[in-house]
Amino acid sequence: MGVRFLLDGEVVEIADVDPTATLLDHLRYNMGRTGTKEGCAEGDCGACTVLVGELAGDNVQWRAVNACITFLPMLDGRALMTVESLGCADGTLNPLQACMAANGSSQCGFCTPGFVMSLHGRCIGASGHDLPVADVIAGNLCRCTGYGPILAAGEETGPLTRDDAAAVLALKNLSSRETVSGNHQGRQWFAPRTGAALAELLVEHPGARMVAGATDVGLWVTKGLRTIETLIFLANIDELRGIEEDAKGLRLGAGVRYADAHAALARLHPDLGELVRRIGGLQVRNAGTVGGNIANGSPIGDGPPALIAMGAELTLRSREGRRTIPLEAYFLDYGKQDRKPGEFVESVWIPRPAKDAVVHISKLSLRFDSDISAVCGAFNLSVAAGTITSARIAFGGMAATPRRAHACEAALTGRPFTRATFDDAAAALRIDYAPLTDVRGSSEYRLEAAASLLLRLWHGVQGDAVSVLDRRIAHG
Repeated sequence: MGVRFLLDGEVVEIADVDPTATLLDHLRYNMGRTGTKEGCAEGDCGACTVLVGELAGDNVQWRAVNACITFLPMLDGRALMTVESLGCADGTLNPLQACMAANGSSQCGFCTPGFVMSLHGRCIGASGHDLPVADVIAGNLCRCTGYGPILAAGEETGPLTRDDAAAVLALKNLSSRETVSGNHQGRQWFAPRTGAALAELLVEHPGARMVAGATDVGLWVTKGLRTIETLIFLANIDELRGIEEDAKGLRLGAGVRYADAHAALARLHPDLGELVRRIGGLQVRNAGTVGGNIANGSPIGDGPPALIAMGAELTLRSREGRRTIPLEAYFLDYGKQDRKPGEFVESVWIPRPAKDAVVHISKLSLRFDSDISAVCGAFNLSVAAGTITSARIAFGGMAATPRRAHACEAALTGRPFTRATFDDAAAALRIDYAPLTDVRGSSEYRLEAAASLLLRLWHGVQGDAVSVLDRRIAHG
């Protein structure tokens, strides 16, 4: 088997596919599509942005993604659009390109194709099209600082109609296969279509690396130069992409992309929606999954601290069955999670907060957009008659894993909702954590920042004006 995808109406077939060959390299070196640029090779600058389409009923759902960390097998059964796809047959520019040119939106020009692809996605109703222009291009970096004309072009170009009827028929033919697989010089890859097939593959290949959006694993290859022998790609498993909401809470399949989870999480609580809006750029949220963010166990993953504070539960599945554990119990130590051989993360359940709950979630990072957390704090308090009756508090970036602040919780519980109580609880954070010093902040900075986030919650409840410095933090 190999990889088959649709490019400008034509089926492209690649028989011998290196499982970690990137879409960017294939476009530039094998197909001569050099409009897609390599800027950072880590999904941060957006110069390599392309649009990838997949079937959504009788339509094509397009998404802007970073080609530099998209592995070629992830393209199987999908449609692809590059900047070369936009030009008209008679050589005239696409309306967005024409507007960019008229506005002087290109300076050195290196980043321009990526901006065009992100904005074109907005024009054709791609994932994230309802976001403000500034949010759509938050994952695109202009090193010449020419954002004003780019934003103007994005605002001025209206919706563009697109007829994807032929693409729908072609994609239905391409997606009719069962598990797709390949072998390249002894290295294997698989793309199952069901959870049962995934469970069997994990038994047959216990050392396989599961890949959902590759927003982390992609960097292992492009930056860490790692060789991965066996990969299992998860994006074709529809049963991992369910979103179920009811009065009790929200269940998200592990394969739900953050861009798709955004609205449901925002309905659960606005702070969850704001947190998701700042997880990478749109390209990262269009690829990265809720389950992937949990499964890799990163101590600075944005999602887990908030979900732990909300009391989330994790369901893991294997050929033997399922088990459900508190999310906080999944993280054992740095690089070590409670996932048995043959298991995979299937879904996460997030209880709906009580109407009278005090919930606050804050992420501190060196840049507001598209940056990794220095500290992420999440607070979920129950208050009755002026007394804090329970507290769930979790932080990321403060320990080897996302972790609850038990001493801080104890300092709050059963005490009045007063500044003195919160001062004592802030001091207790030094019992809970002894963070490391790294490029994102010193240990002392992180402790001070965590305490400030807790006090920010108290000030916010009092109706005090709260500093916006948490959106543009000073360096620790």
